[in-house]
Amino acid sequence: MSIVVDRLNAVLRRIPTWVLYTLYLLPVPWLLYLAQTGGLGREPIKALEHELGEIALQLLIIGLCVTPLRQYVGLNLLKFRRAFGVLAFTYVTLHLAVWMLLDMSLLWGQMWADVWKRPYITIGMAGFSVLLPLALTSNNWSVRKLGAATWRKLHKLTYVAVLLGGIHYLWLVKGIQIEPILYMAVILGLLFARVVTIRKKQSVRVAKLG
Repeated sequence: MSIVVDRLNAVLRRIPTWVLYTLYLLPVPWLLYLAQTGGLGREPIKALEHELGEIALQLLIIGLCVTPLRQYVGLNLLKFRRAFGVLAFTYVTLHLAVWMLLDMSLLWGQMWADVWKRPYITIGMAGFSVLLPLALTSNNWSVRKLGAATWRKLHKLTYVAVLLGGIHYLWLVKGIQIEPILYMAVILGLLFARVVTIRKKQSVRVAKLG
């Protein structure tokens, strides 16, 4: 197992991040094409919103997986973690843009009313608001300006963003559906693993001080 992981890490070290950006942005023109040609069903705008939002949530979850994969499996995806975050924000922005431009036709009064009256939209907007400062500071200049410690604390908001994304998906669908429940279960599992790791580190520090 370790030999396989080592080989994978060696391959990953040679892959530049632009490859990840390119591969993950390829679905955008394809989804737009499908929406225009009837490939997304009877409600192409709703389907396009859903597809973009689901990819965004997947990317956020993948970003959460980077640390446990390194800790428990040895797979090192750290060089791609920032790219996963930026891509997730890109898809969230596209998801929001489709809703605003195509679904709501920039009817600002109706949009604001929906934000306040529909909980899943409220949660979705909250998630976007949390992601916005993370996207704006996902660059080396921000790391230097804020300082590494402050930057890391700020980017812990990723946990809030992915949780809000999972809740948004759960509340969006009608009735009980397996897919959003599975996404939420994975999110909660990863967050729980993160809490366990933090507590272990705190216990080690306390033991050393004692």
